[in-house]
Amino acid sequence: MTPEPGSGVDLYWLPLGAGGHSVRLNGRVFEAAVALRERRRPSDLYHSALVARVPEGSFAIEMGPVLDGDGAARGVVAEGPVGIRWAGRLRLFRYEVRREPDGVIPDVAEAVESPRRLTGDVDLTRRLLDLVAQVPTPVWGRDELGTGEGWNSNSLIAWLIARSGLLDASIQAPVGGRAPGWRAGLVVATRRP
Repeated sequence: MTPEPGSGVDLYWLPLGAGGHSVRLNGRVFEAAVALRERRRPSDLYHSALVARVPEGSFAIEMGPVLDGDGAARGVVAEGPVGIRWAGRLRLFRYEVRREPDGVIPDVAEAVESPRRLTGDVDLTRRLLDLVAQVPTPVWGRDELGTGEGWNSNSLIAWLIARSGLLDASIQAPVGGRAPGWRAGLVVATRRP
């Protein structure tokens, strides 16, 4: 372990749709349908993101919609299609994976049980930062990788945490909540590259 003052990886849990009514409403409808099918009470849904700090700077790591053609300014390292692979030719149906230098997680003030420090080791933090550009980019919301769950932002974060060696059994969504897609990232992380 190589501790470095100020270095480390922090996990944030954001309520799905924080700061926006459309995503929040759609998430509630989705969770109500899943809960009905599974014969349980609906849970709060969460989206995860990371902040990684090394001596060279701080990086916000998350997945979101493609905002414009200047992804390099946001630290975009990968893109993938949303919903249907062929529709991914249009920016509206694409997501981007960001490793944004000096980035800020939108709506971080609404984060629950956050931040959660995953490591203070500079070598593990650098390993995680290097892995961001290697993350799989299947169709968002689909189970193209055969995990039993659709791929999404939680899948990205779980994949990074597991692949970098930071995973431990205590990492779970906040009490009373779920992080759909989390298991997909864990399953894919255990497969050979």
